[in-house]
Amino acid sequence: MAELELVPVKTRILTDKDDIVDIIAEYASELVGPDDIICSAESVVAITQRRYTRPEELTPSWQARIMRRFVPAEGSMASLYGMQAAMELEGEWKTLFCFILGFFAKLIGKNGVFYKLCRQASLTDDVTGTMPPFDKCIVYGPEDPDGVAEKIKKRMNCYGACIADVNDLKRSAVLGHSRGLNPKEIAKILIDNPFGNASQKTPIVIIKNYVQVVKENKERMKAKKTEVPADAE
Repeated sequence: MAELELVPVKTRILTDKDDIVDIIAEYASELVGPDDIICSAESVVAITQRRYTRPEELTPSWQARIMRRFVPAEGSMASLYGMQAAMELEGEWKTLFCFILGFFAKLIGKNGVFYKLCRQASLTDDVTGTMPPFDKCIVYGPEDPDGVAEKIKKRMNCYGACIADVNDLKRSAVLGHSRGLNPKEIAKILIDNPFGNASQKTPIVIIKNYVQVVKENKERMKAKKTEVPADAE
């Protein structure tokens, strides 16, 4: 019986001079099979796309100074420069408008509206949110994560690929994936955060035996449905 296995892949420190597809081919090609899924941490994909900035390059606006006071301390948007970084891409007035909508939505019990409307607010990592030397930088969300995942899948001849945002607070989301994958299912598999973006230098994770496990689970479910209850004989 096959079992899912999460295999972290160690790399060197990656920079904007690297291509994430080439890096995965270099470090993971001997580990990946046709039944496997390759997952890459979103911050590393963003770094290789040069989607980051340094706090000293930003000039915080009055909107950022006000909004960040209403964000829980553990969130990147609680940081003045983290909030400003997200606003650089989304637009200051749009971010403020989304924040106000999110505030009123919260009053009626609907959470997460701000982050749904203002995508960069949920994707931007504040300083210390990724591996050195980029732990002094603010990292934006990756560009075209679905397209990147498709390129990885094609290059590696594996079952699928995804770009994931996972942390140690049991928050897991798949930002981009190759065709045929269920992002919610993959997010659950990655919930314990097998990535290591700091000194571990393991920003790539392989989900081994995925196709085999899914096939065996379907066969078991099918067998259960066709079983005749003992009292029916």
